[in-house]
Amino acid sequence: MKTIQIDSALVLTEREVPTPDPGEGEVRIRVDFVGICGSDLHYYFEGANGAFVVEEPLAPGHELSGRVDLDPSGRWAVGTPVTVHPARFGTPTDGTEDAPHLWPGGSYLGSASTHPHTQGALSEYLVVDEGMLRALPESLPLERAALAEPLAVALHAVTRVGDVAGARVLVSGAGPIGLLAAAAARARGAARVTVVDVLPEPLARALAVGADEVLRLGEDAVPADAFDVVLECSGAAPAVSAAFVAARRRGVVAQVGMVPDVARPVNLAPAISKELTVLGVFRFRDEIDEAVRMLADDPALGQVVTHVVGSDDVVRAFDVARDSSVSGKVLVAAWPDRT
Repeated sequence: MKTIQIDSALVLTEREVPTPDPGEGEVRIRVDFVGICGSDLHYYFEGANGAFVVEEPLAPGHELSGRVDLDPSGRWAVGTPVTVHPARFGTPTDGTEDAPHLWPGGSYLGSASTHPHTQGALSEYLVVDEGMLRALPESLPLERAALAEPLAVALHAVTRVGDVAGARVLVSGAGPIGLLAAAAARARGAARVTVVDVLPEPLARALAVGADEVLRLGEDAVPADAFDVVLECSGAAPAVSAAFVAARRRGVVAQVGMVPDVARPVNLAPAISKELTVLGVFRFRDEIDEAVRMLADDPALGQVVTHVVGSDDVVRAFDVARDSSVSGKVLVAAWPDRT
């Protein structure tokens, strides 16, 4: 089979490798679409995602959809459309018994955090544990289904916050996760969702997926003390500081966007004086099931996908995905010319 791997910063190589055979409790899927995530961009453009360095060829991709190709148990029919929960969970620790996504010793598709690296979905075929599969409703096309993983992250952010029914929610950053966070907040009952970004093009996409209001930094002022909940999705230090200003007294700020594993200046004074609750958000537990239902019920979420690029032009796909002025979510169509 063909696979595309990151060898080091700015080096992508298509290779022929043996087609994997599923073992007991495993299923092989034929990959149709792979979304390019922020971590994939870091691996390609920088050769590392935070502390996780590419030390051997790594196939990226943990956002995917495809069809069952081979199930030795016979429980999954060949051709069944699926998406995949990309985590294999590790070992429980004290205080995390109900949070398997935080257990140490697990793995995540397309990640250099493990050695050997956990290969991702940018291949013709992928073998996963049967429990990682999620069957797709008939109303959910494979292209839109590739958004299930990032939407699950957004839903988990709202889960961390708690009940947002009737809340005034600010989403900071209108990249794909920010757009889906806005949709997640709306689906969970937020009264009003405002999205802020520095660029007009992502803000236009935010309105298309259901934001009530958008604010462009540099032109519009973000009101202070005005939001019950802030979902900070950019990861930029100035945006984190601004989130503390925007939240009301005893409001909640959830840090969804990943930040570099280095010291960065952030103004904590508003968080202290307003007694804010500040939450970290990391991946998700089981919200991918809710994500699949949402994507099936709301075709408008498909507008988060702005580009579908063939695997024969994957370098362009990464370049386009890096430029948020022209792209939302970029999908790679995995070898669409297969017979």
